[in-house]
Order: sequence, then structure tokens, then C-alpha cells
Amino acid sequence: MDLESLRKICTTLALKNEEIQNFICFLKQSLQNVEVNASRVQEDLEGEFSSLHAVLDEMKDSMVTRIKQEKAGRVYELQNQLSACTKALESSEELLEMANQTLCSSETGGFSQVVCPRTVTMAPAFRLSLKPKASDSMSHMMVDFTQERNMLMGIKFLPVPVTPEILVSECQVCDNTITVVWMLPEPDSKIDHYILEHRRTNHEGPPRAREEYPWMVVEGIRQSEYTLTGLRFDTRFMTFRVKACNKAVAGEFSEPVTLETPAFHFKLDASSAHQNLRVEDLAVEWDSSGGKVQEMRKEKNRTNSPMNSPARNAVMSPKRAPSTRVGRDRFTAESYTVLGDTMIDAGQQYWEVRFDKESKAFAAGVALRTLGRFDQLGKSSASWCLHLNNWLQQSLTAKHNNKARTLDCPIPDRIGVYCNFDEGILSFYNARTKQLLHTFRTKFQQPVVPAFMVWNGSFSVHTGLQVPSMVQSGQRRNSATSSSNASLT
Repeated sequence: MDLESLRKICTTLALKNEEIQNFICFLKQSLQNVEVNASRVQEDLEGEFSSLHAVLDEMKDSMVTRIKQEKAGRVYELQNQLSACTKALESSEELLEMANQTLCSSETGGFSQVVCPRTVTMAPAFRLSLKPKASDSMSHMMVDFTQERNMLMGIKFLPVPVTPEILVSECQVCDNTITVVWMLPEPDSKIDHYILEHRRTNHEGPPRAREEYPWMVVEGIRQSEYTLTGLRFDTRFMTFRVKACNKAVAGEFSEPVTLETPAFHFKLDASSAHQNLRVEDLAVEWDSSGGKVQEMRKEKNRTNSPMNSPARNAVMSPKRAPSTRVGRDRFTAESYTVLGDTMIDAGQQYWEVRFDKESKAFAAGVALRTLGRFDQLGKSSASWCLHLNNWLQQSLTAKHNNKARTLDCPIPDRIGVYCNFDEGILSFYNARTKQLLHTFRTKFQQPVVPAFMVWNGSFSVHTGLQVPSMVQSGQRRNSATSSSNASLT
């Protein structure tokens, strides 16, 4: 018992010694960091003061130069005026002397040079201004640096910026764009910029220790708000946090704020795709040899597989892998269809599809999950679509239940699909201009899924989109009127 207790104590002490050793290493590293960081900030401080001295010296030289220029200008004006006055005085004295001689000669009857009154009247002294052209005062060049001196006396080390607060009530999520707004608890004129971080998440509330998506960083924000555009909402929420920075240091991040990003996100169900459609993520391309290649691969796998023995087949019966989604047969014959993997059974949803306008045929819309494997989109009561036909001549038609209406409009290369399940509305838009192309009005009896068809062409689907504001406002305007063909509903 004593040995066991001693062993436990020794183990605990050994662990404690390891902790102390790690802490000693940490302290040594901290000492080195203090030396390095102190030298760095001292160099920065000396550089800032040198810069400040340089600015003061430059201002001093500039102001001294102005004083010298002002002095030179006044000296020039006063010297010129002094010279003119001196010459005028000399001329006047000479003229006075001559005038006196004339007066004396006239009294004694002698002969002398005659000076007439007109000559005296024209003396330069009468034309002189006895007001100085320049003042001797230089008081307007005086300075008072009391305020600046007090400011310099108030120079301190930059404090750590305060932590901003995100104003959830002023943040906006609309049109796959998010505007985040924040404020500082108190004004801080030293703030230089902000750093905003955001990441996608499927969890509401504070961030978890392990998140699936990394933080994305936006730096150099000068205002107290920022707008993220062109987002794809493939998660339920986005989390944001922001911190303030001055020239020296960054403050702490704000409390994370999670904003809901509602949007319709789905993938293409490759298991439903026609064998001539090559599905890669959200892109589909026509492959005329797809069926043959797949059959050859299947046959090769069956031939080479050790599991393909009669005995093995007798023991094991084929079973489908468990799935949360109800499986269905692959489309075949001339249907050339692939479905989305997510059902729509409520609310308003929106997605877009970009297609090759040179495709021989293309269609996009919605269908019941039970759409027949031989059915083409729009040819039965189980599907509604917009159909592009490039066979013989180009046309764009709205199809449902084997009835069609030709649309008189330019054919876009990108179509937006809007589905309001509760109201029974399916609308198609030019995705770039949001021009309404056609609207079906019906009553969906069952959930529907996005549906697509292509023959000799390709297309790609864009999901994670919110219903655009222009589409919502257009739907409200058109709620009282119907743009659909009654025979197609």
C-alpha cells in the first residue's frame, strides 16, 4: 500500500516537474520576446520622434523663410521711399537757395539767376507722400504654440482599441448580400481600420470548438459597416465578428453574431439522371456514348468481380443501400432528364440555371418525384417547365400536361426559377434582368423537385440563392392578375 502511494506521488511529482520545465521554457522565451519587442517599440518611438522633429524643422524653415521674405519686401519699399525723399529734399533745398538769391537780387537791384514761382511750384517735395509705404511692425508674424505644446505634452503610448459591438438590428440579409453594422462603445479618434471575419455554419448560437468551415477575413475596412456581395448561402447561418485596429495594435474581437441566411440549396440527383447525361456536382453535359460506356463498365465489373459466383449469388440477395431520400429509377428513352435531390413542400424558393443556347433542346422547371422514367418534362400532368427547342427553328415555350405556349421574348442564357408552393405559383425569369417570362398558376397536390432536361448541350445550376427583391416585388404586383395560360395550369 505504501509503495503504491509512493508510486502515485512520484508520478504526480514527475508530471508537475514536466509542467514546471515547460513553464520555465515559456518564461525564457518570454524574456527573449521582451528584449526583442522592447527594442522594436523603442526603434519605432525614436523613428516617430525623428519624424516629428523633421516636421517641426521643416515648418520652422518655412516660417523663417516667410519672415525673411516679408522683411526683404518691406526694406525694399522703405529704402526706395527713403531714397526718393532724400532726392526730393536735396532738390528742394537747392531750389530754395536759388529762390532766395532771386529775392535778394531784386531788392538790391543786382543781376542774378531768375527763379519764377512756377518753378518752385513744380518742386518734387510737393508730390511726395509722407506716409510710409510699409509698416515697421512684424507682429502679424508672431506665433503662439501653447495649444500645440499642450498637445505634444499629451503624447502617450497608443492604447488598445476598445471592442466594437455588432448591431444585429441594423444588419441586413437580402439578395445574397449581407450588410454588417457595428459601433464602438466610446469614440476613438485613433482607430485606423477594422478587421471583419465571417464563416458559414449550420449551428445557431456561439461558435463551437470545432467548426466545419474556416474564418474568412476582410481587412482594411475604414467605415463602421461592410457589405458582402455575391454570396452563396449553402449553410443555414453565417457568423460574424469584428475588431478595431489603430496604427500599433488590434483590439479584441467583438462577441460573435450569427445571422440566418435562408436560401434554397439542393444538389442534382445523379441516380435519377438519364444515362446520356454526365452529372458533375451542379453541372450537366450531354454524352451520346454515356449509356454504352456505362453498360460496358458494368459488364466488365460483373465479369471480373469475385463476388459474381453462383454460390455467392445464392447466399446474398441484392439490396439497396439505406437512404433518407426515396429512391427512383433512372430516366431513360428520350426523356434526357435529371432531378434535384431536395423536395419543395412549402414556402418560396428560387434557383437559377445557365444553359448553352446552342443545345438542341433544354428544359427547366419542377416535377413530382413520381414523374415516369419515360416521361419528358412538360408532357404529363406531373411536370411544368420552360422548354428551349433548337431543332429546325429556335423557340421558347411553356409546357405542362402536353400543352405548350410559345413565348414571344428574347431567349436568355440564364433563367431564374421561382416556386411559391403554398400559392401554387411557378414563374420563370430572365436571371440577368429579372424580366418575367411566364407564370404557371396551379395547386400543387404533392411536393415537387427541381427538374432539368438537355439534349445535345449542357447546363449548370446555381443554388443557395435567396428570392431576389425584384422578383418578390414583381410577384406582389402581379398577384391580382395572372400571366399564365389557363390551358396550361
